[in-house]
Amino acid sequence: MSPTVTHTGTSGVSTGKRRRDLVAVNIGNTLEWFDWNIYAIFAPFFAAQFFKTDNPVSALLSTLAIFAVGFLMRPIGGWLFGRIADERGRRFSLTLAIALAALGSLVIAVAPNFDAIGVFASILLLLARLVQGLSHGGETGSAFTYLAEVAPEGRRGLWASSPWIGVGIGSMLATGLGAVLTAVLSEEDMASYGWRIPFAIGALLGLYAIYIRRTMSESSVYEANAASKTDHETGIRWTLRQLAANRRGTLQIVGLTISGVVAFYTWFIFAPGYAVSVHGMDPTSALVAGLCGQAVFLLAIPLMGAASDRWGRRPVLLVFSIGFIVAAIPLEFGLGSSPFSLFGTVAMASILLAANCAPLGAVFAELVPTRLRATLIGIAYATSAAIFGGTAPYLNTWLSSIGLHVIFVVYIMVLCAVSTVVILTMPETRNRRLD
Repeated sequence: MSPTVTHTGTSGVSTGKRRRDLVAVNIGNTLEWFDWNIYAIFAPFFAAQFFKTDNPVSALLSTLAIFAVGFLMRPIGGWLFGRIADERGRRFSLTLAIALAALGSLVIAVAPNFDAIGVFASILLLLARLVQGLSHGGETGSAFTYLAEVAPEGRRGLWASSPWIGVGIGSMLATGLGAVLTAVLSEEDMASYGWRIPFAIGALLGLYAIYIRRTMSESSVYEANAASKTDHETGIRWTLRQLAANRRGTLQIVGLTISGVVAFYTWFIFAPGYAVSVHGMDPTSALVAGLCGQAVFLLAIPLMGAASDRWGRRPVLLVFSIGFIVAAIPLEFGLGSSPFSLFGTVAMASILLAANCAPLGAVFAELVPTRLRATLIGIAYATSAAIFGGTAPYLNTWLSSIGLHVIFVVYIMVLCAVSTVVILTMPETRNRRLD
């Protein structure tokens, strides 16, 4: 006789409650990206606080190296939180992820500096960033999985696209806060205490995100699957067998991800700085133009998500992969010294990027089975983002410094060609049931 299971998931949940759960996921996702980006933005101000100040450049490089370590933790976080989401539930995984992100910010905000506790200050910073890397790696897979599973019928693409709005808003809030603080505080005040302010804000807002995520309903798709799971469907050996059995879907996720993450970090994150360093654009003008171009991404995401529900995932994904092959070189030559050229190129790239990003959450969920959905998505996406997205700004900078920036443009085009092949050879998944 099977045990009686009480279902408290999204089956039968009111539309209003589902929408509140949607908001809860995306507020947390916004804070995840806010926490992630303030480290890079404020690193020049706090680098000397955690490392020996004899050489400021060396201190900054050490701080950025810890930022890179956070990227390396993302695949581990994708695995760890994916398993938690598949074993303990999507809601539990999402709540734990935001709790760890807030904890990492709190540790950085209150950590003593090198002068106070010596090398232990550097160790505290490293541990905080490791925790945030784990959290960040686990957030995306669990969020995509949850929203795809709780979405109303016929709106899965729209709902599962919404985390990308959090990505954009979180990144823009971090950049905007950096602009405000550097405008109102002196460089001495920023180095003394100003850099702690954004981390304290992240920690405090994280408490609210934890609260609202604890009130979310669990996915009924997950609960129905958990109720039917047998005792042998657990453990590392079973998981590894399932990974092998579902390698096609996992590789398809990788193939869909690699082009988008490189284009995202290039045009959404790297472009304003590139316009300043290479084309001599005024830094303030570049920041404003870049933010305006990024705002186009936020507007385009829900439109592309809804389009994937109406016309299918593959046509929308092809808009990006083929469109970027065609547009990569014109975008490159269109970026000049004018803020209007930066806005125009970032806006065009943002529209194409939205065609890639918006359908991904739904497609990922539709390509892999419920029992291992969060794990497979977490591992495949976080690993691809870390290897390809994490190295994109550095590779771009290096190739530009030796006069071979065109190779990076070709590199993006090749990755888009790989994604195009994956899209053309995969089935249309729009009408697939997730249970």
